[in-house]
Amino acid sequence: MGMNTYAATTARLDKFKGKIFRNALPRECLAKAGRQIEMLKNNSKTYVGRRYLHWGSTSTDRNTMNRFFQDGNGADRATAIANQHLTQEGVTGTPDSIVPVDTTVVIAQYDCLFGWTDVVQDTHEDDIKAEAVSQVATRVTFVNEMIIYGALKACTNVYYGGTGTSVATVNGKLTLGLIRKIVMNLQANHAESVTTMLKASPYYGTDAVEEGYLVYCHTDLAPDIRDLPGFEPTVKYASGTPMPREIGKCEMFRFILSPDLPSIQNGGAAIGSTNLYTTSGTNLDVYPIIVVGKDAWSQLALRGKSALDVTYFDAGEKTKTDPHGQRGSAGTIWWKAVMIENNGWMAVANVGRKNLPE
Repeated sequence: MGMNTYAATTARLDKFKGKIFRNALPRECLAKAGRQIEMLKNNSKTYVGRRYLHWGSTSTDRNTMNRFFQDGNGADRATAIANQHLTQEGVTGTPDSIVPVDTTVVIAQYDCLFGWTDVVQDTHEDDIKAEAVSQVATRVTFVNEMIIYGALKACTNVYYGGTGTSVATVNGKLTLGLIRKIVMNLQANHAESVTTMLKASPYYGTDAVEEGYLVYCHTDLAPDIRDLPGFEPTVKYASGTPMPREIGKCEMFRFILSPDLPSIQNGGAAIGSTNLYTTSGTNLDVYPIIVVGKDAWSQLALRGKSALDVTYFDAGEKTKTDPHGQRGSAGTIWWKAVMIENNGWMAVANVGRKNLPE
């Protein structure tokens, strides 16, 4: 009897977990871009990502760790590199060592839970249990997006709109010049374009996408993006399938918009004559824009059987803590971690947005 009861309970929770996945994964935005990590149970709370420096680079900062040696004194660097590799007859060169760069992150646990009573379940005209499944899925996705957004905004490769040098002094919107400045830096740092994304499925795997640097920002920036010189909307793509929430591209950038990537309200410079949007009427709102290349960051992805530890009880189920079965609950607990592995392969641009006429 005990085995039969356990099997029935497991199947019920697995079914509930499957419903959460089906509702959550299509809503993902940022969560589909990072390099996925499958971290199994009983393998510590700490994940260490490792990469190796290019020959001739140093771990000083985001630029030097991705480029050949720097020399601002007019030296011919190409000739210097070639000369370093000249050989002599019968002489073996001194071997170099490959240099690892480790980045460490500690995974954290998150949870959400909804509850209802037997009275609501038995008398309400709506399907409360089905709505709870949808609400859990929406909430898990939203929380994960906020975790990723907060982590990626800490990138050290930062740009500011207008003449700004900090978030508090941002006084300009997104421009083609700013885009080109970011592209120039990413390419100089050997940042590769993104060509794959996580599948919208509960399994570990990727889908191929059209090559480009991915740009994530709030939907409020859509008018400014569409006004960029050379902007091409997705309806005019000659080939390839646009990504979910993608509105178009400009040069090497593909723009994916989400309402869940909020601005810093009143965080910029005084509004003055900028004609940029402000919530308070005093200082303009600042919108962080996340630009990513291939393998710039990684995440513990919401994929696989162990990704969610779900809870589900119908009202009416009598337990030791609820002897009359008066309470129902639905929720889940999960682990999440996000890690920037190469600041030179991504960027954050902080900009204002134009104030649209009424």
